[in-house]
Amino acid sequence: MEAEPRLTVAILSYDGRELLEIALPSLAAQRFRDFRTVVVDNGSSDDTVAWLREHWPDVEIVALPENVGVTAALNVCVDAARGTELVALLNNDLELDPDCLGELVAALERHPAAGSAAAKLLDFHDRGVIDGAGDIFIWHGLPARRGHGERDRGQYDAPQAVFGACGAVAVYRRDALSCVGRFDESFFAFYEDSDWSFRAQLLGWECRYVPSAVAYHMGSATVGSAATDFTRYHLWRNGIWLVAKNYPARALLLQAPRLALAQAGHLRDALRERRLGIWRRAVADAARGLPDVLRRRRAVQRGRARSLRELDAVVGSGR
Repeated sequence: MEAEPRLTVAILSYDGRELLEIALPSLAAQRFRDFRTVVVDNGSSDDTVAWLREHWPDVEIVALPENVGVTAALNVCVDAARGTELVALLNNDLELDPDCLGELVAALERHPAAGSAAAKLLDFHDRGVIDGAGDIFIWHGLPARRGHGERDRGQYDAPQAVFGACGAVAVYRRDALSCVGRFDESFFAFYEDSDWSFRAQLLGWECRYVPSAVAYHMGSATVGSAATDFTRYHLWRNGIWLVAKNYPARALLLQAPRLALAQAGHLRDALRERRLGIWRRAVADAARGLPDVLRRRRAVQRGRARSLRELDAVVGSGR
């Protein structure tokens, strides 16, 4: 009987056949070979599934009958990877350097306390520009990709612990996924990776940034840019839930002024972009969802293994 591979690579795709024409060949060219590949098709209408069956017969397919949202589909990806020690979650809008997977796996071997590993993301269209060097989180409530938009001068070429991994390319340890739990499907899209990373940090799991693991990211090729009503709504709503669910009580108290300023900034942006109605709906829906969020918060905070001082080492002040 053939041994189970060490790693499952799960690619989430929605109407992304043309994107997979770039992503899958780069995956096939990886020097690390101990993995299987699964594509979770999130209700595409562009014949992705038929194309995969014809051109990539060795790729396993999970075809969802309809689009269930990014976060629920990510959980399908994780479920499809059962039985392997490591799980790589990939967007479809990227190209991997041949050593990307191998370097991420090697980093987790070197750091047993790490539950996840983050690649160095470069802009697909301008490969001298950084798309993200691991995710950071600022106490005033804003996740961000470290170095996003900067010219790559080697300033992020030191491997280190970071807050979390951007959902575009990340390898997770199975034990960490079991411990931290599933991606929160109430988020639907956006910040679900930051929410998982925050819960992992609270439980004591590190994330390693691996600059030798390089991927070229198109960015927003599937869900659209940050300038859409859909994106703005989910960022504004989910940001409130992210804070309410994960901040220790003392952090909520200490950071209240910064959190208030951040919300004022969102209102300012909504007025400037003529999206006041979208902002109002996001805040109202966030408030309606708070009872459920607070129920989940109790479970999150009950298992917290890190002190606020320890969290300060991985969460920035924003100063």
